[in-house]
Amino acid sequence: MSVFTAAADQSVCSPLPVLGRDVTVPLVTGGEVAYAALDYAASAPALQRVWDDVAAYAPYYGSVHRGAGYLSQLSTDLFENARRTVAEFLDCREADQVVFTRSTTDSLNLLARALPADCQVFVFETEHHASLLPWQDARVTYLNAPRTPRQAVETLERALADRDPYGPALVCVTGASNVTGELWPVRELAAAAHAHGARIVLDAAQLAPHHPVSVRDLDVDWVAFSGHKLYAPFGSGVLAGRADWLAAAEPYLAGGGASRKVTRRTDGGVDVEWHESAARHEAGSPNVIGTYSIASACKALTEAGFDTLVAREEHLIRTVREGLAEVPEVKILSLFGDDAPRVGVISFVVEGWNSSHFAAALSAEYGIGVRDGLFCAHPLVRTLLGSDPQTQGECGAPEAAPGEKSLNAIRVSFGAGTPDEHVERFVNAVRELVRDGAKWQYRTEDGRCVPAV
Repeated sequence: MSVFTAAADQSVCSPLPVLGRDVTVPLVTGGEVAYAALDYAASAPALQRVWDDVAAYAPYYGSVHRGAGYLSQLSTDLFENARRTVAEFLDCREADQVVFTRSTTDSLNLLARALPADCQVFVFETEHHASLLPWQDARVTYLNAPRTPRQAVETLERALADRDPYGPALVCVTGASNVTGELWPVRELAAAAHAHGARIVLDAAQLAPHHPVSVRDLDVDWVAFSGHKLYAPFGSGVLAGRADWLAAAEPYLAGGGASRKVTRRTDGGVDVEWHESAARHEAGSPNVIGTYSIASACKALTEAGFDTLVAREEHLIRTVREGLAEVPEVKILSLFGDDAPRVGVISFVVEGWNSSHFAAALSAEYGIGVRDGLFCAHPLVRTLLGSDPQTQGECGAPEAAPGEKSLNAIRVSFGAGTPDEHVERFVNAVRELVRDGAKWQYRTEDGRCVPAV
């Protein structure tokens, strides 16, 4: 029932060059160490290739779509070519639109604004808040966390079959969990949605940086992702897919670029004719740099070859999971079990440790950056921790002192730019902290555990 199969055995490639790979950070115990960035699920470091492309373009920066000058025309060509590059990267259908946004969150909120009247939305409680929360103006059915991919499909089928009245419906599902890294059965969920007259949008924020995403093959209606998880700088995102709902909806933002013609009426008001293309939802001067960086990242990943990238990432996943399995106090969080295919995102808790304390010690004593908290997926993390999924919590660490139990977890995540040394240092650091304890004293400050000074 999985969407993807494991890559065939291949020679493991070197990590792709990323910014920050030579950055050193101070340790509370003295000295400095090369920073191990293991929080890719939040924001992946920009690829050096992307940064070089942006730097090469920067002197030619100009306003798009509105200028007669050479730089404006060049920037317009670059902007529209980026749209075509993204469409190719996603293997879009000929009639699909690629709309540039600020992020996955922005993309899904845009789609939420474009839903037809009386549309019902179906979303699993396991979603990131970016895909869990935008549907507040629609009738939403939240589905319980499944424990197998097959159960996910069966749960959706039952919910869609039982909907009343039988009208327009949208299913929103992640491609890879931002908490467990597990791959979801997107193709099967799409088939179930279409069989019941519903459409489906894929949150590919955690999937697109790790696996190829084909709109045609998965048969999804829309796909959304963020540049800052795809090795591009902050502030850019994509919503790609069917044009009809988008063309029928009021513009996401009203302003220049979205309007084709504006005229005064005799009563003093204005009449507006809006574009029906992607420009309808791209009002204002667009983020040309961000758009270009996404296109550059798409090209870089395609040229590197996903088969090779996946093979290398699976090697890193094995290193981390096997290393953590040797520490009895560590519990890895999972919905679908140890054998489920996954990307390089692993969350866990450590017996006897407050998660914020553990993450703080990894940073301060080993120069390792991970994430602790509920990862903007509160219901899922609560379910995985065996607590009430309705319990309130914050994205950061709760007010719990070092050594106290906390209802949050630790997440390590990595990808195409991660050196082997970083994951090996992480595994060794976990072993040492569990065996020997922290070398430094820590305190809680503004809800976070920090070294005491």
